[in-house]
Amino acid sequence: MKPPGTFKLLGRARRSAVDAMDPTSLSVDRSDRIVDSLRAMILEGDEGQSLRIRQVFQKPKEIYRIEIDQPEQNYQRTTLLDRDALEELLATDGIRDRVIDLID
Repeated sequence: MKPPGTFKLLGRARRSAVDAMDPTSLSVDRSDRIVDSLRAMILEGDEGQSLRIRQVFQKPKEIYRIEIDQPEQNYQRTTLLDRDALEELLATDGIRDRVIDLID
């Protein structure tokens, strides 16, 4: 029998103590979620959506600016990504096709 006053919390994700103490593992997870969100937004976009990718810094690290504009919804999203995250985003065929269409 459990002692009184002990409750099991439901709906909370449990992280190990190692993950909570390692900021690099948390930033990798966050970076993956940002790239996944950008991928979904670009692939689900309609004809009015515009996409622009520009390099803003070259040194000390390559940084790219991703701009997604949806004028019919009065929405604009601007995100800064490093080279690795941009390559991960462009690894999807649908996104790579949209970027090639922009260049042509």
